[in-house]
Amino acid sequence: MNGPKRSLPTLEDVAQRAGVSTATVSRCLNEPAKVSEATRSKVMAAVEALKYTPNFGARAIAANRTGIIGAIIPTMENSIFARGIEAFQKSLVAVNATMIVASSAYDPDQEAKLIRTMVGRGADGLLLIGTDRDPDTYAYLNERNIPYVIAWACSPDPTQSYVGFDNHAASTKLVAHAIAQGHRSIAYISAKIATNDRARERVLGALRAIKDAGLNPEIMHLSQTDYSVDNGRSTATNILQTTPETTLIICGNDVLAVGAIQAAQSLGRKIPDDLSIVGFDDIELATVIHPALTTVHVPHSDMGRIAAEALLTLTKTPQPPIRIRLKTRTMERGSLGPPPTA
Repeated sequence: MNGPKRSLPTLEDVAQRAGVSTATVSRCLNEPAKVSEATRSKVMAAVEALKYTPNFGARAIAANRTGIIGAIIPTMENSIFARGIEAFQKSLVAVNATMIVASSAYDPDQEAKLIRTMVGRGADGLLLIGTDRDPDTYAYLNERNIPYVIAWACSPDPTQSYVGFDNHAASTKLVAHAIAQGHRSIAYISAKIATNDRARERVLGALRAIKDAGLNPEIMHLSQTDYSVDNGRSTATNILQTTPETTLIICGNDVLAVGAIQAAQSLGRKIPDDLSIVGFDDIELATVIHPALTTVHVPHSDMGRIAAEALLTLTKTPQPPIRIRLKTRTMERGSLGPPPTA
């Protein structure tokens, strides 16, 4: 049989134990930088001794804010988004905000449901990846005055906030560099482009580079699959078996590129002597694989940190859209070289 229920410690209990005012305790918990180290130590010792937990629910009702920020990413199955989301979370934790994260599995309907769920749970703002989603979803957020920041892309809509990079321009620059090596038989392995603006813009950027070089865009053969090393491997195997004359495989991200390198090596192709392969993202895998991958470096950590700062600003007071375009750069490594001579 349970004994009598003990009352929970209050803010007043913490203040009394620490010998300070309740206002000082509140500042210590919400704005610790404004409290001296000695006072902060006393208050936190009292918090620990009493096992005090702030009543965030009451605070949220009073302030009309919860301190919860939602992040919806397309996948947790690989490290494409890991560094950016880690930096995003660190920036939130630094100001006592809480991140809740969910994966849409690249399913637009699932993402729309997650957005509504997070708003229903009281999220003050949302981090969204890319721009492709139903206009009704944006209308839903705007009607409820829920701020959001788009990352990993630049929105053409002037009313939307983003902290991202130009996928089209970055891909154009990478592929122009590869074409300059002399490649004329090209394959591209992409994610499905119909509902993925980042993947679509990278493909369009590659086609732009080919056209700018005065070449027929039909020299590039497009394959679409889901992001994974296994899919990169199986798709590249099919390409090399059906069109063995291919000298360059462009991959929509590094995960696909690693699979493509493995496929080429299993078929006895030497990289880059017989075949060149390039990726996009510059995740850790890009330097672990041998040869190391020529790819586009995306500033994931900076993007996550700046996106968090932008979203926190938008949740505090009404602001004009925050639109920040970050720079990418081509990382030339061992997987790219000129095509083999006939």
